[in-house]
Amino acid sequence: MTEMLSNARLESPVATTAGATSRLKPAKGTVPQAARGTRRRLGPGRSVPFGRLIGPGLLIAVWWAASAFGYLDPRILSGPGTVLSTAADLVSTGRLQDNVLVSLQRAGLGLFFGVAAGVILAVAAGLNRTGEYLLDGTLQVKRAIPSLAMLPLLILWLGIGEQMKVTVIALGVAVNMYINTYASLTGIDSRYVELAEGLDLSRWQFIRKVVVPGSLPGFFVGLRLGVTASWLGLIVVEQINATQGIGYMMFQAQQYAQSDVIIVGLVAYGIFGFASDAAVRAIERRVLSWRRTLAG
Repeated sequence: MTEMLSNARLESPVATTAGATSRLKPAKGTVPQAARGTRRRLGPGRSVPFGRLIGPGLLIAVWWAASAFGYLDPRILSGPGTVLSTAADLVSTGRLQDNVLVSLQRAGLGLFFGVAAGVILAVAAGLNRTGEYLLDGTLQVKRAIPSLAMLPLLILWLGIGEQMKVTVIALGVAVNMYINTYASLTGIDSRYVELAEGLDLSRWQFIRKVVVPGSLPGFFVGLRLGVTASWLGLIVVEQINATQGIGYMMFQAQQYAQSDVIIVGLVAYGIFGFASDAAVRAIERRVLSWRRTLAG
């Protein structure tokens, strides 16, 4: 009986808690760091508004200084002043706007069809074993084959018109959307699925309350990569039998060694890529406002 009582005292929550508390107490003569008012910060710190513009701004400043002090050969790389003057001329003649509108249309169509196809395939493979067995292996093989490597075959099938250009962009977007959305769907904790089954949720309620919130982070990662893929594909396809577009304008400038026009095109690609990524990030922060992450 005495032995049972002693064992009970050893296993009681009170005794365990007291022991844990004694182990957590600091040694004599030491003061906890928080009490000294110098708590260590482990996170990346507070975000600065428009802080991502600092890097590009520094790059432009270095470029401007190198051009001003004569370290750059203007025949190889034009200075910022020359590029701004050329951009103003292209805007005044309407040439830049016309090419930009064509490029935006191509990238927008490719992004739309790519996002739609990637999400549909991810849902079909991520929520159904039959769909996974039929689709995932094929799409993983496609991921190993760059979309640009399929250009000869797509030209043979679709010709060299707008349909081929939009298809190349859509393929690059769809793979990124599928991989990330599928990974987020299959990464949902199985305990949430068991809870939904225990609550006898319908299929639609399960998708709305479990699947959508669980897959949104991966969806937005895929969307950001898809936006970048749309611009990368656009750069290539606009140099294949194109008569309009930023890439066509740059290709024509290459023939006449107009580096300033080429840089205007590169800057246009960079601005649209940066702006589209920032727009997706802003939407992501608003939609996923319930998350507390290091991104802020």
